[in-house]
Amino acid sequence: MSNIILTGFMGSGKSTIGRMLAKRLKSYFLDTDSLIETFENKSITQIFKEEGEEGFREKERYCFEWLRDNVKNSVVSVGGGFPVFIPQIREAGFVIYLKVPFSEIVKRLNKKELSKRPLFQDIKRAKELYEKRDEIYSKLAHLTIENKDIQKTLQEILKAINGT
Repeated sequence: MSNIILTGFMGSGKSTIGRMLAKRLKSYFLDTDSLIETFENKSITQIFKEEGEEGFREKERYCFEWLRDNVKNSVVSVGGGFPVFIPQIREAGFVIYLKVPFSEIVKRLNKKELSKRPLFQDIKRAKELYEKRDEIYSKLAHLTIENKDIQKTLQEILKAINGT
């Protein structure tokens, strides 16, 4: 099994499904934002504040190269902008886009979650980002799944990767 890369907008369920999927596959779960925080010993919010989005995207690029070159047989959840700024994402594994309507994402994120997401501070801008990224996610994914129900989504992914 190559890596399974979960993409989608902030709040689309990548981490939740990723953890469940890794457990079912008896593999590791990695989250690129967590990896970057570990590599840098700083929070994503801190990185954005100190180095701006450009500095953060450089760290994402490094993280991608590390994943591509060193990680196998794992489930990886990537940040919402990862596929936008790293179109070679398929080099790291089988890419699955977890698609969720923007209105549903807004309902899912509580205030604590929203505060951790620097690009979600302006809802209008976040919706514009969502619309731009949706097309990119769809284009780069090997598989797109409407993530309405976690258990159904998990079953669809397992079915797809097992070829049944």
